Amino acid sequence: MPLRSRQRRQAALTAVLALATAAVLSAAPPASAADTWNEVGSDRADPLTESQGLTSVEVPAGSPNHYTGIGTIPADVAARGWNHVGDPDASYDGHYVEPYQADSGNAKMYRVQAPDGSWSEYVHTLGPDEALNNSWVAISPDGQWMLSGEYGTMNRFLVFPTPGVNASTSPSANLPQVSTVRLDHAVRDVQGCDFSGPTTLLCSSDDPDDSLFGMTKPLLQVDLSAAPNGTSDVSGHVTALRQLPLRSACSGTFEAEGIDYDRRDGTLRVIVVSPGFCVLTDSKTYRFTRG
Repeated sequence: MPLRSRQRRQAALTAVLALATAAVLSAAPPASAADTWNEVGSDRADPLTESQGLTSVEVPAGSPNHYTGIGTIPADVAARGWNHVGDPDASYDGHYVEPYQADSGNAKMYRVQAPDGSWSEYVHTLGPDEALNNSWVAISPDGQWMLSGEYGTMNRFLVFPTPGVNASTSPSANLPQVSTVRLDHAVRDVQGCDFSGPTTLLCSSDDPDDSLFGMTKPLLQVDLSAAPNGTSDVSGHVTALRQLPLRSACSGTFEAEGIDYDRRDGTLRVIVVSPGFCVLTDSKTYRFTRG
């Protein structure tokens, strides 16, 4: 084939490939596109032991899911003033972390169970503008960093070294806040978050007002600008995905509670506590899968 003909053919092929690539890129969703979650089932949530939070535990293999509620707080822990437990999480190496708060004071507590079954406690002294609430924890997939949330209307999540996992932590030293997730949209009454990927969080909100997202009790997705590293702040893009199920034989105010994403089978679970006396009968842990 003559050189000039070969050049024209090569140019034509290059143009076709460029157009095809552009078409594929324009059709593909952005990397941070929000997921769709469809309800696939539910289980009764016990009001005493399964009403605050839940998490799946991968190590040791075959471990049952862990739940928290007023009935799971050890008597000696409650006697020292830590009378509220939030939504827990577990690292991929099997460390299990529960967040605790007291009615007053200037500290929060994180209770950690190691894979060998032993327990330890890590206390964090509140920062100057930090709320007393200790609603939830979410451990990063690399295990080194733990996000924690405050109640109320917030524009941030707090980042700590994961107690018991990160080598910089010790039960005998203050657990420091090391960085912050800066949210691009306010959130209200977040009760739990869990990582579904290195830079993606799924969160359950007990928001009673629809002024922030056009719905009450939303399931939120937060896409981080980078994985937490403990040295610099990251931003978080907030998207409301759907309203959590609000079904009961009783009418009144529901309460959205903790959340768990099980990476082994891709199941998302969220606790919703029923109003009135139906808290005893038809509170549920709802199960979702990606649409």
